[in-house]
Amino acid sequence: MKKGYSYFFAILFVIMSCSSEKFDLPQNAMELLTSNSSKTWKLAKRYNDNYRMNMGDCFLSYRVTYNSNGMTTDNNSKNRDCGESMEANWSFYTNDKGAYIKWKGEKVKTLLNQENDYKFFKIKALSDTLLIISFKHKQFGNTERTILDHLVPEHIEVKDRNYHN
Repeated sequence: MKKGYSYFFAILFVIMSCSSEKFDLPQNAMELLTSNSSKTWKLAKRYNDNYRMNMGDCFLSYRVTYNSNGMTTDNNSKNRDCGESMEANWSFYTNDKGAYIKWKGEKVKTLLNQENDYKFFKIKALSDTLLIISFKHKQFGNTERTILDHLVPEHIEVKDRNYHN
């Protein structure tokens, strides 16, 4: 019986360790995110409370550009019925819980329908070809959910982006 408990606690420890992993911002984070000028990322896949979402037209066409001058924009307004485009200042932020991308600006407040004019996106991974961020988002019925976005540079082909169709 002792062996069963040991096995259970070992699995529990691994699960808890993976879910709370802290990402340390690399020294070249600015270069990875912006290519030292401007870099455009697209959604490869999105999870809503651990459920993979089927991405409709607005998600499939969504692009976000990070500029090394600290500005970020997206292309929503250029796509039919996808809403207004985000324009905000961005910066890296770190604390004892990990690394974040912080957006700040009036449009953050209005477009993300929140009280503050800033939003933090926790960085789970950042490389030249992958950016994984998580954030809390209030949805239907004012229920807060965790969104996990996997983004890749816009030139990278991603199979099964629209996996339900």
